[in-house]
Amino acid sequence: MRQYLDLLRLVYERGELKGSRAVLESTGTKPKTRSLFGYQNRYDLTQGFPLVTTKTVPFRQVVVEVLWFLSGSTNVDYLQRHNVKIWDQWADETGELGPIYGKQWRAWEGGDGQHVDQVAELLRGIEQVKADPTASAARRLILTAWNPADLPKIHGPSGCHTLCQFSMNNGKLSCQLYQRSADLFLGVPWNIASYALLTHLIAKVTGLEAAEFIHTFGDAHIYENHLDQVGEQLTREPYPLPKLEIDDSVTSLDGLTPEQFRLVGYRHHARLSGEVAV
Repeated sequence: MRQYLDLLRLVYERGELKGSRAVLESTGTKPKTRSLFGYQNRYDLTQGFPLVTTKTVPFRQVVVEVLWFLSGSTNVDYLQRHNVKIWDQWADETGELGPIYGKQWRAWEGGDGQHVDQVAELLRGIEQVKADPTASAARRLILTAWNPADLPKIHGPSGCHTLCQFSMNNGKLSCQLYQRSADLFLGVPWNIASYALLTHLIAKVTGLEAAEFIHTFGDAHIYENHLDQVGEQLTREPYPLPKLEIDDSVTSLDGLTPEQFRLVGYRHHARLSGEVAV
């Protein structure tokens, strides 16, 4: 995970000071950030699963969230039943978050009221390209969470991981994510794991090999209340990457359970915590 640590160090040492709209609930203040606009990292998925090792990242919770997105749900009930509470602070009294990722992925709504299951379209496109590498779908394997008409209806973060595009060649599948806003200390380790997992999962159900995850950033930033933790993290030497195992019973993106995923050999440094700015 040298790629992630190199970006973390760059922003920590040379990021420009910027204000932010987010608020710390503990103090009611808006923390400033050290920020960099525009950056890209690449992760070879054949060399191990890119889970940060210089602190602990809760892999099972990452799995639960990805399965929640794929289910199309926008209510935290599923997450809470699996003891995942990362979205609770944005949910309303019924547990609803508005039209966030799950809704956009599985029921994108156009201006005419038509709903599009982008995940199903993505899988169909991959099969078309497998049958004919020159098919027009080859450069249109896109999953987007950015729907301007829905943004005002969202309670929590809106489309931070904005759009991902898949590419396949010679039986291998790669994914590039464009992330418009990236909390480097708390959010990005989770985002890397999420989209690496999604790439492996889509490769699994389509009979392909996961090849590469490319992570492209808009505003990459460190909140000032995380600077001490980042300083500590940058003193730590990363461990070898773990391996991801997906059960052979996984043949579809529907009806999945967290027990069908296993991380092998995850060695990590001690936990580093920080308050989320909301």
